Amino acid sequence: MNIFRILGDISHLLAIIILLVKIVKSKSCAGISGKSQILFALVFTTRYLDLFTNFISVYNTVMKVIFLICAYVTVHMIYVKFRKTFDSENDSFRLEFLLVPVTGLSFLENHSFTPLEILWTFSIYLESVAILPQLFMISKTGEAETITTHYLFFLGLYRALYIANWVWRYHTENFYDQIAVVSGVVQTIFYCDFFYLYVTKVLKGKKLSLPMPV
Repeated sequence: MNIFRILGDISHLLAIIILLVKIVKSKSCAGISGKSQILFALVFTTRYLDLFTNFISVYNTVMKVIFLICAYVTVHMIYVKFRKTFDSENDSFRLEFLLVPVTGLSFLENHSFTPLEILWTFSIYLESVAILPQLFMISKTGEAETITTHYLFFLGLYRALYIANWVWRYHTENFYDQIAVVSGVVQTIFYCDFFYLYVTKVLKGKKLSLPMPV
């Protein structure tokens, strides 16, 4: 554990809490991609199967359980409790475009060819692209609510802090996980344009808007 890992976990948890609070308070999931939330639930499910096989620490176990619960609660709110507010028309990203290559890559490039390791690798690859349906949805509608942009900012910050965590671990522990690092860098790149718009617009009190696709 180091300060970057802890701050990354806090940022990740804060992003999820912001999204849940937004849905509960507004009783609406407008502007939120249900498909991205399904992918994140799948990420946590396949990554945290080691809850049944390995105990690392109380902190590690508690955080995993919280992320799992929050992910499925979010999916339930979008597709069950507040399904009438869900914008399925604009949440139209085709998940097979992500799931098929990610599944294939997890079988081809992993640390060891075992079920748990392949599923862990699948979760790492999938997390790197899970936000794409949400970004695609924003590009279709041309704008995003401020609270949704806060969620995306802290989610992106979590990945950026994890890159700092990996750099720290490389220099202090000589630890380097190529699969996690490359996937994390790819995911952070997806947020770069959003970070710029967040700083130049949202933090100045303006609504984040994007050019509508032709």
